[in-house]
Amino acid sequence: MSTSMADRRESRPPTSTTEPPRRFARLRRHRRWLLALAVAALLAQMAVAMVTAAVRQTPTIDEPVYVGTAVVYTREHSLRYNPEHPPLGKLIIGAGLVFAHPHLDAHATDDQTALGRRLLYESGNDPWRVMFWARLPVIVLTLLFGLVVLAFARELVGPVGGLVALALYTLSPDVIANGSLATLDVPAAGFVLTSAWLVWRARHGRPSPHLALAAVALGAALATKMSTLPAVPALLLLAVLSRSHARRASGSGSGPIARRRLVAVGVAAGVAVGMALLALTVVWATYLVVDPRLRWATPADVPAVHGLRGLALHWLPLPRPYRDGMRVQFGFENATWSGFLFGTVYRGSLWYYLPAALLVKTPLGALVLWLAGAATMLGVPRLRAAAPYVLLPPAVLLAVAMTGSRDLGVRYALFVPVFLAVAAAGVVALRPRPARLAAAAAVLFVAVSSLRAFPYYLPYSNEAFGGPSMTRLRLHDSNVDWGQDLGRLADRLSERYPGERVWLVYKGSGVPSAYGIEAADPRKAPPGEVHGLLAVSDSSVAKADGRLAALLDGSTPVDDVGHSITVFRRP
Repeated sequence: MSTSMADRRESRPPTSTTEPPRRFARLRRHRRWLLALAVAALLAQMAVAMVTAAVRQTPTIDEPVYVGTAVVYTREHSLRYNPEHPPLGKLIIGAGLVFAHPHLDAHATDDQTALGRRLLYESGNDPWRVMFWARLPVIVLTLLFGLVVLAFARELVGPVGGLVALALYTLSPDVIANGSLATLDVPAAGFVLTSAWLVWRARHGRPSPHLALAAVALGAALATKMSTLPAVPALLLLAVLSRSHARRASGSGSGPIARRRLVAVGVAAGVAVGMALLALTVVWATYLVVDPRLRWATPADVPAVHGLRGLALHWLPLPRPYRDGMRVQFGFENATWSGFLFGTVYRGSLWYYLPAALLVKTPLGALVLWLAGAATMLGVPRLRAAAPYVLLPPAVLLAVAMTGSRDLGVRYALFVPVFLAVAAAGVVALRPRPARLAAAAAVLFVAVSSLRAFPYYLPYSNEAFGGPSMTRLRLHDSNVDWGQDLGRLADRLSERYPGERVWLVYKGSGVPSAYGIEAADPRKAPPGEVHGLLAVSDSSVAKADGRLAALLDGSTPVDDVGHSITVFRRP
């Protein structure tokens, strides 16, 4: 008896229709686990890199000031030190110092530099322990900002794009180097990124909670570094756009055209004013946390600011110590600093210094992905709406930073690798398979370049410029040596050159004798008496003139410490 086609279909085992969905469900679960493992691995390697740097590096030039000020904030509730930077970053640093319990014999006559030196080297504390606990909160915060990068990029292009962005962030030598220090650059950049992400999220769903949180993050950025002020109008504009988009999407714009326009203007003004007031509240709160009575006397050395800037400072609704700190910053900008770029020493500043420094100190694969991702965000229709949120804040901040007078390091543009890591995720939106394979290869190249630099992230430069050992030939200051290798120098001298006479030209805030280095300054001795080992910070080598240049001309380089200090032998 023959069997019909329908009968044969009905007689098939049930697994033929149910097994594929189950298999796909398992694959989806496995994919989620794999993505979670990849995220954990990227954050773990970044944590290892930052902790390793934190425990091996001696204080950089700025750190003792922040650490000493943080102790005074938390114990004396006084704002008298370091007014040129708002309190939040130092309160974050102080959160770690609570566990170090450092003793401080402060004198009333100490300036902020003497305060930091006294805390680390003259009060009976272990400088290694104090610095580790001061750096730890910044390390944790840097890792948390990595999650913001991941979330931002994932919302734009999906989980794979989130991984691309997180990889570029966690493998960035500049982010690792500065994220392992008790400084303010990574916290400021991360808070601006967080604000931009929350403003973007306000386009969808309920905008008010996201805009409120974005204002808090913006206030945190302003309460960390004054250099984030130029981002305020950009983020307020983006907030207005997000609120308008959310309002249109909810269909709440009915009525006559004139009325709708009037309501739109009112809503825009309300959003901008509300966010500005909330951000200002955060700034005020950080000062009041330090000193609820806000005791403050303007120091005698705070420069006067006249003209429109002076008028604006007078009327800004900010605490007086904040406005006086801005006057100090204007004084720095009015000074003439020396710079070093591609082997040339110069006075003043170069408008292209920061782009050039970023070109040197960014992994080549990251540079490619930054450009491709930014172009994709502008060119792909579904990403075009997000482009201003990702590209406008860093563009505004970079443009302002390029007009500054201090050509001292890419840390002044650290928001670029932070934001452009998100932009780079846009390459995932490209459909051709070769494009995605090229993006994967670029990420792998970044990983290799970054891991090869371990543990010397501060003097990193990419392969096109010779790697970390050659950075000193192109850049100086916090790009190369910021005083971080005094401890490594002490170890090198005891291991390879025990008992030899040592002369030292050190650019940093550490105290050599605290690390067992007994050395004199060769510039203060007759040239005929300078023989033996001559250890010189690479920034001092780059800008050597007069007596030091003459001493180096007659010396032979014999060793390299951390790619930031060169050891010469002088017969």
